[in-house]
Amino acid sequence: MASKLKSSASIYYGGVQSVLLTISTTPLTKSQKKWRVACIVVYISLSLAKRAGRSAKRARFSPHAVVEIRPVAAGLIEDSRGLMMNYTEVLDQTKLTEMVKNKTLDDLHSFGGIEGLVKLLKTSMENGVNQDEEELRKRRVAFGSNTYVKPKPKGLIYFVIDAFRDPTILILLACAALSLAFGIREHGGRKGWYEGGSIFVAVFLVVVVSSASNFRQERQFDKLSKISNNIMIDVVREGRRQKVSIFDVVAGDIVILNIGDQVPADGVFIDGHSFQVDESSMTGESDYLDVNSSHNPFLLSGSKVVDGYSRMVVTSVGMNTAWGEMMSSITRDSNEQTPLQERLNRLTSSIGKVGLAVASLVLIVMLIRYFTGNTENDKGVKEFKGSDKDLNDVFNSVLRIVSAAVTIVVVAIPEGLPLAVTLTLAYSMKRMMVDQAMVRKLSACETMGSATVICTDKTGTLTLNQMKVTKFCVGDQVFGQEFSSSIARNLVRLFHQGVAFNTTGTIYKPKSGSAVEYSGSPTEKAILSWAVQDLGMEIETLKHEYAVLHVETFNSKKKRSGVLIKNNDDDHYVHWKGAAEMVLAMCSNYYEINGEIESMSDEKRAQFERTIQGMAASSLRCIAFACKRTKHDQTTNKNLSEQDLTLLGIVGMKDPCRSGARKAIQSCRAAGVDIKMITGDNIFTAKAIATECGILEQDQVTTRVVIEGIEFRNYSDEERRARVENIRVMARSSPVDKLLFVQCLKRNGHVVAVTGDGTNDAPALKEADIGLSMGIQGTEVAKESSDIVILDDDFSSVATVLRWGRCVYNNIQKFIQFQLTVNVAALVVNFIAAVSAGDVPLTTVQLLWVNLIMDTLGALALATERPTEELMHNRPVGRVEPLITNVMWRNILPQALYQITVLLILQFRGKSIFNVEEGVKKTLVFNTFVLCQVFNEFNARSLEKQNVFKGILKNRLFIGIIGVTIVLQIVMVEFLKDFADTVNLSLEEWGICVAIAAVTWPIGWIMKLVPVANKPFLSYLKFRE
Repeated sequence: MASKLKSSASIYYGGVQSVLLTISTTPLTKSQKKWRVACIVVYISLSLAKRAGRSAKRARFSPHAVVEIRPVAAGLIEDSRGLMMNYTEVLDQTKLTEMVKNKTLDDLHSFGGIEGLVKLLKTSMENGVNQDEEELRKRRVAFGSNTYVKPKPKGLIYFVIDAFRDPTILILLACAALSLAFGIREHGGRKGWYEGGSIFVAVFLVVVVSSASNFRQERQFDKLSKISNNIMIDVVREGRRQKVSIFDVVAGDIVILNIGDQVPADGVFIDGHSFQVDESSMTGESDYLDVNSSHNPFLLSGSKVVDGYSRMVVTSVGMNTAWGEMMSSITRDSNEQTPLQERLNRLTSSIGKVGLAVASLVLIVMLIRYFTGNTENDKGVKEFKGSDKDLNDVFNSVLRIVSAAVTIVVVAIPEGLPLAVTLTLAYSMKRMMVDQAMVRKLSACETMGSATVICTDKTGTLTLNQMKVTKFCVGDQVFGQEFSSSIARNLVRLFHQGVAFNTTGTIYKPKSGSAVEYSGSPTEKAILSWAVQDLGMEIETLKHEYAVLHVETFNSKKKRSGVLIKNNDDDHYVHWKGAAEMVLAMCSNYYEINGEIESMSDEKRAQFERTIQGMAASSLRCIAFACKRTKHDQTTNKNLSEQDLTLLGIVGMKDPCRSGARKAIQSCRAAGVDIKMITGDNIFTAKAIATECGILEQDQVTTRVVIEGIEFRNYSDEERRARVENIRVMARSSPVDKLLFVQCLKRNGHVVAVTGDGTNDAPALKEADIGLSMGIQGTEVAKESSDIVILDDDFSSVATVLRWGRCVYNNIQKFIQFQLTVNVAALVVNFIAAVSAGDVPLTTVQLLWVNLIMDTLGALALATERPTEELMHNRPVGRVEPLITNVMWRNILPQALYQITVLLILQFRGKSIFNVEEGVKKTLVFNTFVLCQVFNEFNARSLEKQNVFKGILKNRLFIGIIGVTIVLQIVMVEFLKDFADTVNLSLEEWGICVAIAAVTWPIGWIMKLVPVANKPFLSYLKFRE
């Protein structure tokens, strides 16, 4: 066997054998030489087989399998730059998914711990994955994309079928079927289908139009849902921190998580401090979980960060996570009922009951008249002659009477009200997106129109959130834009420590030599930029010289953050950074500009306080730095010292007010909405910004209107409720103070809107009637707790939301006024005509056509009116304002009375007045009734303004719908005579109809001059005890 191996080696490698045999200086026996040759040949054969296997793989077939076993720690995947190989050869995706889902530490150890897992994922803890698009694509192929399979949205057919479930539609279809059958039997196929077929066509039109509207709304909500789910995530790629869409996160990404963030995918904790997550959305457990590298390094997709910050490596994405599986099985409920929709449903039910009662009475009266022989056909002959009457004729007549009664119910029930709400909400949501406001909850659209108080943040909402250090105080010296180079080197070094390690921001220096990039919050970016550019900080050098031992992250309660570090000489330093007056209170010493430490006397403390107040009065945000050198044995408990600190200095950062903030606040004030500012900044900065924005006037800066959170918190409940009305500014407020403030306002009867961006704002956002979160600086927890997301963080957009909210409410009221006018007129006319003459003036098809005009086309026309400035001059409606106001009743009743009068005159005296035939008279009644609604639709454009044509050219949809309605009405009268039971009208007769209908304009103009009482109209109808 050895000789064969030796011969094989000679064939393949020529003189290699002789060379190898002479490597060792120790003499070998003949047998040893043979075994050495055998081992070498086996090794070379395996190497050749491995190369052949790779070549075969590239050729897309594999003649044999080669297994190479190497320890994970040795680096199974050697190409750290990410030159891709097939991940599935070395990583079991199912095992990765189960490891995080079940939180199995043994599985993590089998991968070689966190370091081994990072190597297996071919990423880097410091630099992340490569930015190369091809590599990202390959990762998505290997591990999947961070998306989940959504249930298919409801199609048009679903809404058509849903519309046919309406009981009234089913009754009408049954009547149409019976009418069609008996009509064909009696009159033959050519003419017998007219009445039944006409009803079928009319019902079909109503169903298709309403279904198409609902389908369009469903698609609109689906688009908004996709936008709201597109969260931006901080990742590190090629050493650069950047924001990417949550859908673009890939396995191997290094993700940076801060308070309020959502964990974008399953992963493993790399490093961080004081890190806690809320997994209640996944596990149902309400307790917060500590995450660390030793006991619980696993992070579940969909969890929320409630404290601390960390870095994680993504291991599984999309459908390979429990969150993805759960979300793919959830269907969004697009049938969410808003409070206004619920009120309208009750109104619809009440009106429907009245219509049902009228229809029942009409049915009874008409049946009695028919069977007693008091009805005549078109030729003046009695319809019922007792036993001589054909049963088919009797059945047809009874069917016609039942059909007319059912149609009265259809017209009486204002089905267009819910449709109008849906249309105006969908339209408003779409337009609000253009105006930088994304609606997350439908109810917020309408509720915002009732808001009486808006509680707003300062930073980023009233200001630009573009921080820049403009003042710097050390000892007795206060510097402006140009900082002195005379600051002692040891003091500068301490500033470097305090800035570099006590931050959640990062610095990225591109290799190309382009500008340095700063990441993090605006405050962190401003401080980092100042330290690098003015103090010469080199963060990479500092990272090599110091190690972070413990971090206390910033939160809105303490308003400061701290860090414990040590250098290579084992010297320990505690650094604090935060609200200037709070950090100052922790200091017993301070640094002079020459680097000397001085004791903090009461006089010196008062001097620093005056410096802080002076900066704050100039609208500067004041941040103080303090430190303390400690011994090693004093830091083992990991509780950072907060006593006997030494003040390093104070920086003042300018955050300019937004240019449109003052005008927006004035607009809200003119609308009767009070603006209150709740901020975490000190009271002097708060006063300055509030005065600059117009929340405070110069003479209003008193203790009654400006207060600190702790003072408000310490009031009794009665005192808070009494004083909250006058408070304009609350400074140094905690989340608890903000929540108390909102609760007091609500108990006082206000409809409260609140803005917020932090995780701790979530309770106040949920408590408020309308929660407004910030789209740029807002955390995911804040956004999920809110009803509307302000995409540009600008208060001007909050004012725009208020304007749109009022527009929604106003558009609904316009449509209610329009539809109730039609309902009242149609019910009264049909009832009187049926009772007195035994016949209804409008046929089933004609009433269905009127129903189509009212419910669908009318809703489209009036629900899409855009907001006007006049809306912002009205007082807010608040909580108790009736939906149908006295102003609306003033407009409804005269118009309905006019239409009833005119139609009854035409019904009973039309033939003699105009000397026309019965068919022409009926057509005149129908045509006049429809045209009255067209003209009255203009009146409904404004509830109180006499000029109803103002801005009409801007609403092309309204003009288009009016045009379509008129054209269709002409077609109905002139061309669909058999279908609509009409006859041709002359131009003179058309002119008569138009003239009668046009009178609705002067009636509306005159009635708007009539003053109305404040007491609700319907309250007069209530019985007194």
